[in-house]
Amino acid sequence: MVEITVPETKPATEWIGGQAVQKVSPQRKHALAQGVFFSALYEWAMRYGSGRVGTEWDFRVQPAGGARRPLVPDVAYLSYARVPFECAEDADIPHVAPDVVVEVLSPGDLAAHVEEKISVYLATGTAVVFLVNTASRIVVARKLKLERTFTESDDVTDESLPGFAMPVRALFEEPQPRR
Repeated sequence: MVEITVPETKPATEWIGGQAVQKVSPQRKHALAQGVFFSALYEWAMRYGSGRVGTEWDFRVQPAGGARRPLVPDVAYLSYARVPFECAEDADIPHVAPDVVVEVLSPGDLAAHVEEKISVYLATGTAVVFLVNTASRIVVARKLKLERTFTESDDVTDESLPGFAMPVRALFEEPQPRR
């Protein structure tokens, strides 16, 4: 089995398009959306006892016919069905794709890199990839054969996350100062 290795960097480096690509350091809007999505998924996972949630979590995925490569989603949910609770060490750097991926788009992201990451995630078993666009204030859910856009008046939901609902507007709302 071929495994691609990349240098340990901060921010993390991923393997995309046949090359090592370092993630972009997030700016405020990115960090806010990432934190809010993480919090909502974490609360849901705690309520249902269904799996682990993390930010900037290093996964090693291997598409059919390809090499195992590192991908680091902004937010990931990994169910206990894929890596059981008792196998916590296997979840440190999982060799399976997350069930759910959240990528918050950054101005410097290349569309081809985003599309390749989505393709690799979906080809390796991810049920849904949520793309958060802070500029247009929308969330796009991508699946193998389906794409759905959520606007600020919607709640983000997906059948792979039964009982999960998060208002899209929450991804873009900053705490208001006390007056």
